[in-house]
Amino acid sequence: MARKNRTGVLKRLREVKKAEKAAMKREEHRVRRETEAAGGTRVRDEEKVEPQVATADDLAGYGFPVDSDEEEEADRS
Repeated sequence: MARKNRTGVLKRLREVKKAEKAAMKREEHRVRRETEAAGGTRVRDEEKVEPQVATADDLAGYGFPVDSDEEEEADRS
């Protein structure tokens, strides 16, 4: 009897997972249609992210040694 009950639970979990996947696909299609309707082009997530560069102040805040010569050269430019 316990085996029957467990298979029912597993079946429900599979159904829930399948429904979530379908909802995610619907959302992706909706977003894609909205961007195309607005005349925009799709940009991948990797292309959106700009690289972040730490400044001397950031490095000093994390405890990294900062050369005073580099700071002077940066101030001149």
